[in-house]
Amino acid sequence: MTSTDTAVSGEQGVGRLVLAGTPMGQPGDASPRLREALASADIVAAEDTRRARSLASSLDVEITGQLLSYYDQVEAARTPGLIEAIHSGSTVLLVTDAGMPSVSDPGYRLVVACAEADLPMTCLPGPSAVTTALALSAMPSERFCFDGFAPRKPGQRQDWLAELRTQPRTVVFFESPHRLAQTLADAAVVLGPDRRAAVCRELTKTYEEVRRGGLAELADWAANGVKGEITVVIAGAPAVDDTVELTDVVARAQELAESGVRLKDASAQAAAGTPFSRRDVYQAVLEARSDNQ
Repeated sequence: MTSTDTAVSGEQGVGRLVLAGTPMGQPGDASPRLREALASADIVAAEDTRRARSLASSLDVEITGQLLSYYDQVEAARTPGLIEAIHSGSTVLLVTDAGMPSVSDPGYRLVVACAEADLPMTCLPGPSAVTTALALSAMPSERFCFDGFAPRKPGQRQDWLAELRTQPRTVVFFESPHRLAQTLADAAVVLGPDRRAAVCRELTKTYEEVRRGGLAELADWAANGVKGEITVVIAGAPAVDDTVELTDVVARAQELAESGVRLKDASAQAAAGTPFSRRDVYQAVLEARSDNQ
């Protein structure tokens, strides 16, 4: 029997890991298989045991197995014990506060450890903020990438956005409410103020909201303060115009700079949709200014 076969059926004397997607806000989104798993698992490893109990209660399910916490700070310490439990024949159900375990949530360490030990694993499909936001964004979804959480530090965030400047795929990522406005403002500078995007807030919950528009427009909106769980979707880069000349891009950057835009920001805006980087344009503007002195 192959490892793929055992991941579904299990082997006598060997337990398995079950990853289960949980509702993002509406208990009614829980699948019948999740209800059954909560009631029958030998161990329920939960990001927050209180929320796991609350979910089970709302589903009229009793957790009869051992309930233990499994969050970021204890993953490394608790993974070996869970692996041993699976070796011994236990079914371990892994759930997070919302969505799919191991997707920007606890669980990756345990999945890797199970794979390395060739232990059976399976997944109960469920809600995902990534695909829900993508579906609601009105952005192309044939090809997309998920980038987890946007970098917190300004320099790292700028570098990350620079990588997206020529990314043709739609990009989905998470962001905290108090950093959203700055991230959108940075994105407007690096990717261009009119690059299409959508901010999806409190998906599936009572105050669900989806805002669509250009990055600069969304940054202005977010500056007033935003609350809740945030997922951002940004359209892929437009096709690069290989016929554009650097001199034309430099001229555009100089126009923006003369209108009051900071030169680095002007260079980024002018470079958007061209084969030239922000640094290329910035350096060319400095050289042009030096030649004109």
